[in-house]
Amino acid sequence: MRAITVRDRDAGVSGLTLEDLPHPHAAENDVIVRVHAAGFTRGELDWPGTWSDRAGRDRTPSVPGHEVSGVVAELGYGTTGPTIGQRVFGLTDWTRNGSLAEYVAVEARNLAPLPADIDHTVAAALPVSGLTAWQGLFDHARITTGQTVLIHGAAGGVGSIAVQLAREAGVRVIGTGRSADRDTVLDLGAHAFLDLAADRLEDAGEVDAVFDVIGGDVLAHSAALVRAGGTLVTIAHPPTVRPKDGRALFFVVEPDRARLADLAQRLRDGRLKARVGAVRPLAETATAFTPERRIAGRTIIRVAED
Repeated sequence: MRAITVRDRDAGVSGLTLEDLPHPHAAENDVIVRVHAAGFTRGELDWPGTWSDRAGRDRTPSVPGHEVSGVVAELGYGTTGPTIGQRVFGLTDWTRNGSLAEYVAVEARNLAPLPADIDHTVAAALPVSGLTAWQGLFDHARITTGQTVLIHGAAGGVGSIAVQLAREAGVRVIGTGRSADRDTVLDLGAHAFLDLAADRLEDAGEVDAVFDVIGGDVLAHSAALVRAGGTLVTIAHPPTVRPKDGRALFFVVEPDRARLADLAQRLRDGRLKARVGAVRPLAETATAFTPERRIAGRTIIRVAED
């Protein structure tokens, strides 16, 4: 099969190479998915799981990509739930070859059924961003109706979904980003917008929670905005400061089949939009993610047609 591989930690996205690899093996409780669309972020190239397996052994050349949408092609021994030919989407395993390939082996529990009226390219933009947004807001920040949340990077993949989910839950949303993101963030449902380059974070006032995807100084200065007892949540790196009498935590998204199904239903109902900015073929993966390119919305790799 054709797949995108990485071999050199220091090469960045320019080190993504298209080559032929053996067809994946379906272990117990696995599904082999014929990949139709895949999601990828440059940050994956810094994750330990990209370069080593669960035992810490080097596993290069490895295939990145942890978001997949496709069709079940094979079932491993003991696999129950999915059926051959079924449309599915979800998260691939962190320490195994990923979705930037024609076929991928995934634990069945990490996949959810994909309704026929959702395009694979849209579905591939949802697993990491959608689950991260939900878990950050409701599982970790424990935000509830009537509260206020400050969402950094509100026009990005995670942030844009977090804005929509929080607004629908009756939460007051303040989004941040670049000046060019203002209209997008407000159109997604944010009540207010802060330009990180021109406005002061203090202008947000006190909030019940901060959801951060940026890190650095933005994260460090955000703790002071959280009212007593509130929560600072980040996916950038472990925080070094915390709100007064509150919590500060870093988390990594976890698979959740039931929540994926819920997010898919929200897409179908028109209550949620996944921002897909560009769709590129597998052979153009490296050029699709060069640092100089900034596209409004996720870049998704189309591997096969329906």
